Amino acid sequence: MTLNIGFQMDPLEGLSLEDDTTLAIIEECLLRNYNIWHFLPKDVSYINGEVIASSKIIYEINRDIQPSFKTSDLISKNLKELDLIFLRQDPPFDMSYITSTFLLEYIEDEVQIINKPSEVRNAPEKLFLNHWRDLTPETIITKNISEINCFRKKHKKIILKPLYGNGGNGIFFIDEKDKNFNSLIEIFLDTHPEQFILQEYLPNIKFGDKRIILINGKPEGAINRIPSEDDIRANLHVGGKATKTVISNEEMEICETIGPELIQRGLILVGIDIIGDKLTEINVTSPTGFREVLKYSDINLAEKLIDGLI
Repeated sequence: MTLNIGFQMDPLEGLSLEDDTTLAIIEECLLRNYNIWHFLPKDVSYINGEVIASSKIIYEINRDIQPSFKTSDLISKNLKELDLIFLRQDPPFDMSYITSTFLLEYIEDEVQIINKPSEVRNAPEKLFLNHWRDLTPETIITKNISEINCFRKKHKKIILKPLYGNGGNGIFFIDEKDKNFNSLIEIFLDTHPEQFILQEYLPNIKFGDKRIILINGKPEGAINRIPSEDDIRANLHVGGKATKTVISNEEMEICETIGPELIQRGLILVGIDIIGDKLTEINVTSPTGFREVLKYSDINLAEKLIDGLI
């Protein structure tokens, strides 16, 4: 039987054919001759009691030609007719994205959605991990200047980052003698209406920021991301280098600690980041790393994921 698989995700034209995890999942589905439906958050509507999306069918992905995607024209699709839906657009959250999660929540008990929309909405990457404070670096989320100054005085070296950023954007390392600190705080206060994050600096970042992919609450693959010499960020698209790795006993304990709650919440596909022995992020919107895990560990996570869902 041919299955119909939906992907709420970013525009195809902006994705990397070599690196993108969502495209790895789509290619696995195409190999199985599934019908693939692509739509954006803004294309989801509620009409006459039904959740509808203006969608394109993806017929083919061919890296050797331009354009690389062969698709249909837009088709109005009742999303209850799909067998499986993936939520895969990148953060940050905006109101279009939030609205789509509310609309998809109407059908989340009738169609399997990865990850469950109501729980994705309630588990922003940099907030969700605070359910496990004993596993994380010391963190404050605030715009209170007095609290910020006390935190810096206590830890000397700190990390400053936006609450809803992604991919390493807007992350700053500040040491105790950095004279740019006050200016940076002023910029954050002016440009971010919401609170922002300060964390203690973890010197083990020089050894890497490990991304572990969990499927159904179990670790299935990992890569280590090493920052470049002139940066503290290990994100691959800002110069971090992926390397082969194994999951340590301490990291396995972290996975075993958070895994049951991920399953309970319907968070089937999750990527966690660990520096040293500290959990720094839990990615539930569009965790990446499938291509790198396949390259360095010969583990096809897309195949494992689909096998576990179908």
